[in-house]
Formats: sequence, C-alpha cells, structure tokens
Amino acid sequence: MERTSLDVTVTASNPSRTRSIAFVGLTIAIMAVSAWVTIPLGPVPFTLQMFAVTFAIVVLTPGQAMAAIAGYLLLGAVGVPVFSGMRGGIGVLAGPTGGFLWGYLFGVAAAVALLWLVRTRLGWGAKVVGRGVDPAAKALMTPGQRVLRFARQSGVEVLAGVLFTAIAYACGCVQYAAVAGVSVEAAFLVACAPFIVVDLCKIVAAVVCAQAVRAAVR
Repeated sequence: MERTSLDVTVTASNPSRTRSIAFVGLTIAIMAVSAWVTIPLGPVPFTLQMFAVTFAIVVLTPGQAMAAIAGYLLLGAVGVPVFSGMRGGIGVLAGPTGGFLWGYLFGVAAAVALLWLVRTRLGWGAKVVGRGVDPAAKALMTPGQRVLRFARQSGVEVLAGVLFTAIAYACGCVQYAAVAGVSVEAAFLVACAPFIVVDLCKIVAAVVCAQAVRAAVR
C-alpha cells in the first residue's frame, strides 16, 4: 500500500513528540528531587527548586517549560510528595509558603515569554550559536574576560531567571503575609530576603548548566 504524505508527516513527528514528552517528564522529576534537598532556614526552607526551574526555562522550549511546571504543580496538588520535605496535597499550596509554588507558574510564563520574544524577534538565539570561541583562545582568557563573555552570551537568560524569581517572590510574599497575618514587608524580610543572594547564584549556575546541556545535545 502506498504511503500518503500525511502518514509520512505523522511518522516523522512521533520521535519529536516522544522526545518532548521525555524532556518534560525528566524535568518534573528533577524539580521533585531538587525540592527534596531541603535545609531549614526559618519558615521557608532552602531547596534547589529555583535552580531546577530556571534550568527548565532556559533549556526547554516555552511549551515544554510550561508543561513541566504545570505537571509538577498538578502532581503535588493531588498528593504526590514532590514538594519540599517530600510533602504533597492542596494544603501545601494553600499554606504559608504555597504562594511561592503557584507563583512558579506565573514566573515561568513570564520568563519563557521574555526569552521567546528576544530569541525570535531579535534573533538573539542565532547570534549566540554563532558566537563561538576557539578552545585555545578561551583557555587564555582572564577571569574577567570569561565573566564578560558569559554576560554577553547569557545575560538575557539570567534576566529571565531573575524575572521568574521576582514573580515567585511576589506571589510568595502576598500569600505568606495573608496566611501568617503579617505585613508584606515583614513577609519579605522573613521569606525572601535571606535567599536573594543564594537564589542569584542558583540562577547563574542553572544558566551555565543549561549551556553545557545545549552544547552536548546540539
């Protein structure tokens, strides 16, 4: 029987769809594992979630990133222990720190929208791919030159991570203040301020790791 063009198109799209689903599933698993790495720091524990989510924003397509964060939150909402401290359930999302979690959804949406605009409208993605450096020349760079090169190549990705984090902070502060019965300023000092420097470091680390992964799978 002769194959139609529709059959060829569907067959060709299946590997890509399977790969996309695998990426989303793996990212959800990484988010869950990163949430289990918990260090108590007051009412809000220190986790690696900001690293994992920023990594997903940078390395996945916008659709994949949104599917991953939505799937992660849905699994947690129905009781799967994917949140910090191996907790799950709608009670966690409604609790004092739940605003940070559902804030991830809005933060990821804003961050991937920013990257999409810059990459598609300004051609930033193509410029980055073409901005290679000879390994020998790279080895001779000073630390300052390496930092400047990273800023030129990845500044927008770091900015996307900062945007995501700022939105998650805002949502987390509002819910923490409402549930704990404190002012938004007090909520920020307790739930956000101690983590700012650490989260900035996690954003940069996530972008560096994303670059390595992209280079490996390119």
